[in-house]
Amino acid sequence: MKKLLTLLFLSVPLMMSAQYKSQVWCPDSGNGTYTNPVLNADYSDPDICVVGDDYYLTASTFNCVPGLPILHSKDLVNWEIIGYALQSLYSGDKQMEAHFKTPRHGEGVWAPSIRYHKGEFYIYWGDPDHGIYMVKTKDPAGRWDDPVLVVPGKGLIDSCPLWDEDGRCYLVNAYAASRKHINSVLMVRELSADGTRAIGNPVIVFDGNQNGNYTSEGPKFYKYNGYYYIMWPAGGVEEGWQMAARSKNIYGPYEYRTVMAKGKSNINGPHQGGWVHTPYGEDWFMNFQDKGCYGRVVHLNPMKWVDGWPVIGVDKDGDGCGEPVAKYTKPKSNFKTVMNPAESDEFNSPMLGKQWSWHANYDEEWGMTTPDGFMRIFNYARSEETKHSLWGVPNLLLQKTPADVFTATAKVRVASKAEGQYAGLLLMGMNYSGLVVRRTGDGFELQQLFCKDADRGGNETFKTITSLAPTAKDQVKYKAAIYEDIYLRMQVKAGGKVTFFYSMDGKKFQKCGDEFQMREGKWIGAKMGFLSIEPEVKVDRGWIDVDWFRVTK
Repeated sequence: MKKLLTLLFLSVPLMMSAQYKSQVWCPDSGNGTYTNPVLNADYSDPDICVVGDDYYLTASTFNCVPGLPILHSKDLVNWEIIGYALQSLYSGDKQMEAHFKTPRHGEGVWAPSIRYHKGEFYIYWGDPDHGIYMVKTKDPAGRWDDPVLVVPGKGLIDSCPLWDEDGRCYLVNAYAASRKHINSVLMVRELSADGTRAIGNPVIVFDGNQNGNYTSEGPKFYKYNGYYYIMWPAGGVEEGWQMAARSKNIYGPYEYRTVMAKGKSNINGPHQGGWVHTPYGEDWFMNFQDKGCYGRVVHLNPMKWVDGWPVIGVDKDGDGCGEPVAKYTKPKSNFKTVMNPAESDEFNSPMLGKQWSWHANYDEEWGMTTPDGFMRIFNYARSEETKHSLWGVPNLLLQKTPADVFTATAKVRVASKAEGQYAGLLLMGMNYSGLVVRRTGDGFELQQLFCKDADRGGNETFKTITSLAPTAKDQVKYKAAIYEDIYLRMQVKAGGKVTFFYSMDGKKFQKCGDEFQMREGKWIGAKMGFLSIEPEVKVDRGWIDVDWFRVTK
């Protein structure tokens, strides 16, 4: 028995780290090539670093928690989520933690950069309302230190450090016009050698206002062959281009040029990202493409150095400006496994899957995992501020959409102890819709939930689809709950058109409700998951138990 328990114990990490292969989007073609995007999900403003033959990527998360995902790859094509650098916004600062206790759409973590320096990983990012922050760790898959406010100030965004050969540290960043009414300029300042505070004043090293490179933002800082390089996007997220500037002096003056643009390709943007030089001697650039309601997905583009300048993508006409690739030969590596970030979840682990997030700093009263093979989300008691829509509701358990076309099905049990409580499956954005089970009297109704312009005060509406008899009841007289066991499904077609279905047996599904057009959230793509709501505030809460959530074709 002792030997058996030891074997079971040793197998737990292996089971938890098993590679996941998506049924709906896998960029690895299996023949030595890949198809963009390599991450067909909303990993906005990606940045990357390499240590040995391990690649690490992080991205913007804004108000979503946990924040700053850490993705790992061995070949730049196959990725998995291994953790998060922020478990809350922002740990160790009680005032900030309280501020993000409610959803702050569009605030929080903007455009991070990830770097490895003297045995430690660093991530810098700009919070547009508070300043430039940094976290660090020795283990990117483990716990990161509490954030440090490196440069306080409103409007400071898109920051990236550079440690020079002499040990001095510098930081490049941009301004948010929405906060400071200053746009398209990039600044460099010196930090302390440990990267924790500014010790020099900022110097403007690029101004895009006078040369047509409007909305210059998201700069990344490098040193290569004796030159300081800044790489950044200009022209806006939908139809912009990639820039590069170089100088022998860290404060300039910098000469600059365009190094990647849409050209004749059908890939809009391409926007902000980062360069990586691989242990196999190759150069690659990871950047995002804005896909509207699906969010900002990540592309991998080849990069070459030509006459001291980076050329990103494929330069067919030899003018020094490349075009993004749709398909290309994979980077050199010894890695042969195909894997993707997890989407489906059986909820069989007491640890919540890394694909899930909340819209605010987590509170255990929202819900928690169990050892019994399901995730429980308690009804959130609505306040006056949240009674009209879900925009201000923090306990929405959500994840990114994984492809242009997919089907998501959930097996759930809805428990209710009072009239009007409802829970179900949700596709969340500035417009949102879902399929919910609402208590009415001694039974339930299946309803389609809809809200337009939730970000601007839009009101929810409900369309009743059918009445449902409870499938179970508590065997107590005092505060007894009634239950509904049901399967809920959303089918997403090209362009973000969504149809809902339900089933009582998991085999025969009935199409229901009206078609819904997906819409993005505030700086993020639409997200899918679960809601659980209590319209009053003085009754015992019900809940939803999610047995499983499966993403298929």
